[in-house]
Amino acid sequence: MPFNFEKTFIDGLIKIVPKQFFDERGYFKEIYKKSDFMKNNITEDFLQDNFSFSKKGVLRGIHLQKEPYSQSKIVNCLKGKILDVAIDLRKNSPTYGQWYSQILSAENNISMYIPSGFGHGFYSLGEENLVLYKTSSEYNAESESGIIWNDPDLNINWQLIGQPIISQKDKELKKFKEV
Repeated sequence: MPFNFEKTFIDGLIKIVPKQFFDERGYFKEIYKKSDFMKNNITEDFLQDNFSFSKKGVLRGIHLQKEPYSQSKIVNCLKGKILDVAIDLRKNSPTYGQWYSQILSAENNISMYIPSGFGHGFYSLGEENLVLYKTSSEYNAESESGIIWNDPDLNINWQLIGQPIISQKDKELKKFKEV
């Protein structure tokens, strides 16, 4: 199988390591293959692909889409290095309010599957960071929500290098207890 699926301590949150095939030209890897994902209980249809470029020090998030447009995501860092963070916002989950972080980079070849019901954000550690992620529903502006990145109740270790670069929109996000 061209993927290794590793469970995390948060139910449903999965670290994925695709197999890479190297030769004198470079390398090839699959980043998504529906049949392999379905064999590992990732059964959503992914309807939208998003791509972002971020300079070093950019912090994006914590974002989420509320029902009925909540999104599962498969996150890949194609160039650079990011700290990817997922927060369990499923009220009936034993890990509600807990977060998990993982370095994603082209070098370590790790992707993350983040199920519906999670908040998501990332911090750019590399000079130039290209992030590609698939979502299980299309973006809907009315369902957009989020949590302020530095919420003291979450106490996320973002591994900051100086003051993060944050959009005005992300600076105005709500606190965890308000979401």
